Amino acid sequence: MNKKIVLILIILTVGVVLAISTGQCRTGNSSRVGNIAAPDFSLKDLDGKTFRLSAQKGNNVLLFFGTTWCPACRQEIPSARKIYEKYSPQGLRFFYININESAGRVARFANQNALSYTILLDLDGSVADRYSIVGVPTFILIDKEGNIISMVHRTSDLPVDSLSP
Repeated sequence: MNKKIVLILIILTVGVVLAISTGQCRTGNSSRVGNIAAPDFSLKDLDGKTFRLSAQKGNNVLLFFGTTWCPACRQEIPSARKIYEKYSPQGLRFFYININESAGRVARFANQNALSYTILLDLDGSVADRYSIVGVPTFILIDKEGNIISMVHRTSDLPVDSLSP
């Protein structure tokens, strides 16, 4: 019996070490990235129109990856709204990307929470995978040149003041 427990603990320890060393397990609240090109993608919005990230070149962009069932995502909505209201008049483009949920469910969520920014549907999670999203909410700030500036889990960690208008 004790040998089984020791074996399980060894396997778990090796798994955690591998996860940390390969980047599958992230710690901390933010990550400064800088000078890494944001992967391009196309997604449909709630109206069925196609959005393409590369069409935003020349604009600062904020991507908010989330889900309707995520309590932390709902908690960030008031702060995200403040960022949208303050910085969108200065040219910041703000997009909420819902991961793996139906358009109907996301539309109800957007209406219930009065989300005024563009809502995009990552129906199969492929865009989240391209950005290595390991937890939601995740906010990705992209500069005018299309480079990722920051990837964080809280709006309070976003360096939006550093963006050039």
